[in-house]
Amino acid sequence: MANTPQAKKRIRRNAPRADINTARISRIRTFIKKVEAACETGDKEAAAAALKAAQPEMARGVARGVLHKNTVARKMSRLTRRVASL
Repeated sequence: MANTPQAKKRIRRNAPRADINTARISRIRTFIKKVEAACETGDKEAAAAALKAAQPEMARGVARGVLHKNTVARKMSRLTRRVASL
């Protein structure tokens, strides 16, 4: 259990922040799944549009500190390559 006031405040702040970060990660994953689903169907226009929508969301995740920049760079690269190969 936390003893200092600072540690108690951290506990109070961590729960809502964790919920927000979980929602952000879930939102990013949904955008990624839309790109992958469009790639599965073979629809290049839909896949390109989904990728165009997913990229700013992924970048926002990096800016908010939810995801590491190299993780997002790797995922963007792989998705872009997949869309381009259609």
